Amino acid sequence: MIRVKYALASILFLFVAVTFAQDEVTKEKEPGHLNQSKFKQLYEEFATPNTYRSASGAPGPDYYQQQADYVMDIRLDDKNAKIYGEETITYTNNSPDDLEYLWVQLDQNVRTKDSKAKLKDGSGVPVADQPSTFVSTYMTESFDGGFNIDYVKDDSGKALPYTINFTMMRVDLPTPLKSGEKYSFNIKWNYNIPDHTVNRARSGYEYFKEDGNRAYVIAQFFPRMAVYNDVEGWQNHQFWGSGEFALPFGNYEVNITVPADHVLDGTGVLQNRKEVYTSEMMRRYELAKKSYDKPVIIVTQAEAEAAEKGFSDKTKTWKLKAENVRDFGFATSRKFIWDMQAVKLGGKDIMAVSMYPKEGNPLWEEYSTKAVAHTLKSYSSHTFDYPYPKAISVHAKNQGMEYPMICWNYGRPNADGSYSDRTKYGMISVIIHEVGHNFFPMIVNSDERQWGWMDEGLDTFMQFMAEQEFGEAYPEAIAPNDKYPSRRGDPAKIVPYMSGDQSTISPIMSNPENVFQLGPNAYGKPATALNILRETVMGRELFDHAFKTYSHRWKFKHPTPEDFFRTMEDASAVDLDWYWRGWFYTTDYVDMGVKGIKKYYVSDKPNKKMQAYLSERNMTEADLMPLVYLEEYGDTDIIAPELKNNLPSESSKTLKEFMMDNMTEAERAAVKEPKYFYEVTYNSPGGIPMPLIVEYTYADGTVKNVTYPPEIWRKNSKEVSMVLSSASELTGINIDPKMETADIDTTNNSWPKKEQSSEFDKMKEEVKGK
Repeated sequence: MIRVKYALASILFLFVAVTFAQDEVTKEKEPGHLNQSKFKQLYEEFATPNTYRSASGAPGPDYYQQQADYVMDIRLDDKNAKIYGEETITYTNNSPDDLEYLWVQLDQNVRTKDSKAKLKDGSGVPVADQPSTFVSTYMTESFDGGFNIDYVKDDSGKALPYTINFTMMRVDLPTPLKSGEKYSFNIKWNYNIPDHTVNRARSGYEYFKEDGNRAYVIAQFFPRMAVYNDVEGWQNHQFWGSGEFALPFGNYEVNITVPADHVLDGTGVLQNRKEVYTSEMMRRYELAKKSYDKPVIIVTQAEAEAAEKGFSDKTKTWKLKAENVRDFGFATSRKFIWDMQAVKLGGKDIMAVSMYPKEGNPLWEEYSTKAVAHTLKSYSSHTFDYPYPKAISVHAKNQGMEYPMICWNYGRPNADGSYSDRTKYGMISVIIHEVGHNFFPMIVNSDERQWGWMDEGLDTFMQFMAEQEFGEAYPEAIAPNDKYPSRRGDPAKIVPYMSGDQSTISPIMSNPENVFQLGPNAYGKPATALNILRETVMGRELFDHAFKTYSHRWKFKHPTPEDFFRTMEDASAVDLDWYWRGWFYTTDYVDMGVKGIKKYYVSDKPNKKMQAYLSERNMTEADLMPLVYLEEYGDTDIIAPELKNNLPSESSKTLKEFMMDNMTEAERAAVKEPKYFYEVTYNSPGGIPMPLIVEYTYADGTVKNVTYPPEIWRKNSKEVSMVLSSASELTGINIDPKMETADIDTTNNSWPKKEQSSEFDKMKEEVKGK
């Protein structure tokens, strides 16, 4: 056994020498003083942990957040499409700082006639325009939107000085608001409601010329407090249109007056249901509270069609109250059909709700509330039980927008009620996505204005899982033997973006206003990165525990990207700095391939590497223990298929003869003698290190799958060589056989190299098939 140990130690010693050579290559290509390795820790990019935010990614002992409570009276003028409001804001300063002024967001000001948002992007002459876009751009006067502020007053009625800077308003306080104190003030305002079908406004109305009605989806409709936090003080970045919202939590009491023949729902719990519901609506509502398998229609299509002919001059006030929400939205129209279904979550009943005009049927009646209920169940299972009393899906043309407990979604059938699979799946997907936003960022309250991926990317990842689960839960909605056709999340779907023109690609860690392709950047790429992290890098058990830990740590709080990155590592014991750096901080891509293969035989004579090693150190073989060598066949890097596998005459002993002196018969019997040795060199031209997933096939039909950890690239990010030993001849190598890593170029993934069909060849095959 002594000789075996010596030989094995010596072989390891040779591999150390090879590793040393690889280190030299790394130093040459990646200068040590720059330390560009993806495996470098993210200390330079991260803020130093403190008592507000800990190094583990959890809130620190001194973590704080401000609170903004609202009492509002809102009046909607349906004839003139205008909204009027008065609000009292009570702001609680939980920070350790004294505040001399308060910043209030006026997001509707992005739509003033002279808004600079319209001038921020250079475009040139487009290739083509939709007629409606051309008309709105060149042939109509700019919409007169934006807040008209009537006054800002303190609690005693005294005017407060204020300054409006585009979409932000600074309210100057008479005396500094000290830590732990509250301050109440009042704002009165009005503005013209935009047609949201023009220029894709996030809030507004759709006009139905056939019956003269409007359906309203209303949000960003009131002056809202900006966030003040430990990271940057006031988060008062302007709203330019792409970066969404950053908002503090608070409690809301909102009274909304609309035409008496409207039905309305929104954020919060309806306080005067019996006053605004008919007796028949109340009866149906009580049934819906006990219906867990299908929706109950509260307002039927026939009733909605009858209401469309109305236009009441009377009004009705709907009173809503919400606790611990970051925002408020509502929808109202006389056109709405309304249905509800109860969902059991964590011992509580949650109402899944849909509102839609007849133009949405039959698609919406069939699938909307079903998708809402499924989303609440799926997301809750991966994060925390949904804490709010309801979730509402509202039909709105070309919309996809989210607020606490309510969202608007697209998906409209043809005029005759028919619809394609694309329309059906598009509607289900957008409902899952927008309802899912209740979790990110309405509860796990990230800053959308600066980090769009923290809500859109995490939500799109969750959407992907929920969609696949939807297909399993409702197989009748999916084509037979098929999976749900998710648009984003699958690794292969992000390849066109990551392999695209680098001049139009930005890192995920970019402000939404500064990227060229917001959909792939903030939605698709981070969703794919998280999916790969779950399925391939960490495994579901570790990932799911860490992701759920992050969700629980930061629900009803304000996390930063660092809090997410740190928590995922803290809760899993997986060092992921290399992953965040590659996927989130760079525009690198994944590309791994087979660079070359060499074949070796066993010899008792020093091979070329050892000869060089001994020469450099002025040593002889006698200076070392007895050694076993692997000698290369020829000089070719690629094994010729016709190469014979007999041991050369230079080898005077078999491998067993080298190793089995001083071994018992039982020990010898347990040894499996490999006949073939290969050195396979893999390279990574793409820049993002990933697990190297390899499928080896052998002449005897054996298939062996090996996943090398991403750490194999830590010392040389460009290439790495692995030694294989086998009893059967190696006949094939295939990298990433299941396409798990978003590898952008699969032409270098195989040995022998597979012939790739050109698009012309594929077209010819299709023609032949016909």
